[in-house]
Amino acid sequence: MTTPQMTTQKNNPLHGVTLEQIIVKLSEHYGWEELGQRINIRCFQADPSVKSSLKFLRKTPWAREKVEQLYIDSLP
Repeated sequence: MTTPQMTTQKNNPLHGVTLEQIIVKLSEHYGWEELGQRINIRCFQADPSVKSSLKFLRKTPWAREKVEQLYIDSLP
């Protein structure tokens, strides 16, 4: 038996991907400088790190949505 949540998660490209994994992949793919240009947030521009980005993005839903959308858009 499948629940509605299982059905929606099946097509969710973020299912099973942590925020940390997203940040690491984006920073490796674009580099911090370009990432800071694509998404205008200080945690990507001023002394960027995965730790500081996680702290900010967990508290800031609008910024997290932008990061998640960039990740989805950059998937092959």
